[in-house]
Amino acid sequence: MPRCPHPLLRAAAALATAGLALLLAGCAVPTAATDTAARLAALGSAYDVLLLGEQHDAPDHHRIERETVQALAAQGRLAALALEMAEEGTTTVALPRAADEGAIRAALRWNDSAWRWGDYGPAVVAAVRAGVPVIGANLPRGALRLAMQDVSLDAQLAPDALARQQDAIRDGHCGLLPAAQTGPMTRVQIARDRAMAHALAESVRPPRVALLIAGAGHVDAALGVPQHLPADLRIRSVQLRAGEGAGGAAGRFDAVWTTPPVAAKDYCAELRTAPKH
Repeated sequence: MPRCPHPLLRAAAALATAGLALLLAGCAVPTAATDTAARLAALGSAYDVLLLGEQHDAPDHHRIERETVQALAAQGRLAALALEMAEEGTTTVALPRAADEGAIRAALRWNDSAWRWGDYGPAVVAAVRAGVPVIGANLPRGALRLAMQDVSLDAQLAPDALARQQDAIRDGHCGLLPAAQTGPMTRVQIARDRAMAHALAESVRPPRVALLIAGAGHVDAALGVPQHLPADLRIRSVQLRAGEGAGGAAGRFDAVWTTPPVAAKDYCAELRTAPKH
């Protein structure tokens, strides 16, 4: 899998691309959209699958997702938009470009209580307006119990990667997950990654690109969706990171796109203080 160039080389490439864009625009003031365009240009074009791994509560990440859809579609390079936020089997493929948002949400069986349409709707609508199919890529809820019981999923990752995924599951559940549930919940994560990989592999239309929007953990090259994609597909995995944050991304993503930090929120506090039964 291609690796990200040194950060200084990435920055130089991005600055060069942005500078050329400014010259062509008559020295216009840079915008967020030109920043996204420069970052995409720095990735090159030799890939079949682009994975954007977001922090779900970062508004700038949703903006970048919309701008990425628009940029790839404008270049005629976008084959499909796949979403963690919608289940396998849902698609907008039968909808006209002018479909209203109600019809789009219905086609994707959108669950607004789980995923705010206001966050993801702009990217989804941009794809539909461009004539690009949007597909649900996540494991259906009805398949979760079977995944929890499927011990064959334990062999989908190498032992060290499986142990790291189990650690990530414990951390993601605030350290409160009963030990007996760690294995089953890790299988669910692996099954979700495998489902997303399958949806992407089915959507690639070289030289056009299949784009995935998902949480950053799902696009981690060492643990997530890239582990389940066919070896002949060329992949670019991008972590969208709010604030500089901690390191540790080397080798796990092909690029890290930083955005302004968001206000810190302790999502575990309520769980830690909830009464025990």
